[in-house]
Amino acid sequence: MIKENQKVFNKILVLLDLLSFVLAFFIAWYIRMRSGIIPLEQGYLSFEQYLIPIVLMSPLYLIIYNYVGLYDPFRLKSIYDEIYNAIKANVYGLIVFTVLLFLTKEIHYSRVLLLIFGIISTSLACLERAIIRTSLRNLRRKGYNQKYMLFVGCSYLADEFMERLKDNNHWGYKVMGALDDNIPLNTVTKEGVTIIGTIKDLEGLLEQHNLDEVFITLDLGEYYKLKPIIKTCEKFGVRTQIIPGYYKYIPARPYVEELDGLPVINIRYVPLDNILNKTIKRTFDIIVSLMALILVSPILLITAIIIKITSPGPVIFKQERVGLNRKNFTMYKFRSMKLQVDEEEKTEWTTKGDPRKTKFGTFIRKTSIDELPQFFNVLKGDMSIIGPRPERPYFVEKFKEEIPKYMVKHQVRPGITGWAQVNGWRGDTSIEKRIEYDIYYIENWNFLFDIKIMILTVIKGFVNKNAY
Repeated sequence: MIKENQKVFNKILVLLDLLSFVLAFFIAWYIRMRSGIIPLEQGYLSFEQYLIPIVLMSPLYLIIYNYVGLYDPFRLKSIYDEIYNAIKANVYGLIVFTVLLFLTKEIHYSRVLLLIFGIISTSLACLERAIIRTSLRNLRRKGYNQKYMLFVGCSYLADEFMERLKDNNHWGYKVMGALDDNIPLNTVTKEGVTIIGTIKDLEGLLEQHNLDEVFITLDLGEYYKLKPIIKTCEKFGVRTQIIPGYYKYIPARPYVEELDGLPVINIRYVPLDNILNKTIKRTFDIIVSLMALILVSPILLITAIIIKITSPGPVIFKQERVGLNRKNFTMYKFRSMKLQVDEEEKTEWTTKGDPRKTKFGTFIRKTSIDELPQFFNVLKGDMSIIGPRPERPYFVEKFKEEIPKYMVKHQVRPGITGWAQVNGWRGDTSIEKRIEYDIYYIENWNFLFDIKIMILTVIKGFVNKNAY
């Protein structure tokens, strides 16, 4: 029943997308040709000549939408991912449209109209997805469009899944119970999972009940039972998913590559390993850092003068930090402390009321003005605008022994600001929490995520209450 509903829903979604393309064209055509907002030149095409390419492009847009996953089930996707995919699909569509117009030598098709169409179609796609997702979530919260599921194996994985279900009731899962060979019948776990039989009862349950999904949540030691469980589920055509037992030891997002037919599990997915993603991020870094340096140049000049007047020594403080691929680089900051001996500077942590700080240094550290010269590090390629904050070699060696997964942060360029910082984990705060947020950023990077962090950095302000 769920599968049939999904097919009907996808057909409705395709129809809505087609209507939004046409509506976007009508709005764009009116703005360009009839509103008077944009002056008209001579020699523009007729309404039909503008409309026909849009109609012909619509199937290609649908193919692109399908390619980026806009017709995949919505149940577990975040609205953030959905909107990102909608923007990406429309950008791809606009590029294809422009290329086809060029190849067909349609030189009179209004590029302004095309741009307006692209903006409106993207906006409508995002709005459409947001409305549909919100509506579906509300329906699921009320008990409609439910999926009935069963756990096979009642390890800690089943309880962790149940905990997430309670926090996300809009997913619309209804748990029938769990089958387990090691826990007595009718036992109820701390998260409310009831043991309704043993694994050998699976076939009978699937025959009697119309289940939508089976989640296999076996401990690693019970993986020898996988083959008959999967065989039974496939016999009844029930969708089967495995929550891997190694999750306890590798809590990352692994992905699978194939070496001549042999599957190889990579324990960590890093989007910035992709050359296109790297290029996008690096281009963004260069453009933003150049613009930032121009905008803050008066602050740079004033700060440099005040430092020079109020404290003997260099204006710029250079410090060795560990960056991408564990390679050391020289990071620039405005000097906020009195001159120190090298060993003290490398191994001493700044504390509240630190006597080494100058009066003006306290101010520029609190307001993050001391970080502004790092835009030059970004231009050099040592750093990025967004990324995990870099640390001194002494502390890197210390933390890698004390903090699990600490060194993972060096798989991407360090940043001026980051996901951990905008969530309050900067300065004298928990290193463990900081690494947790850094790893989340590394594994979930996309361009819009960087934009989100930049916006949050501005909204939450540059004042750092934990900066000493």
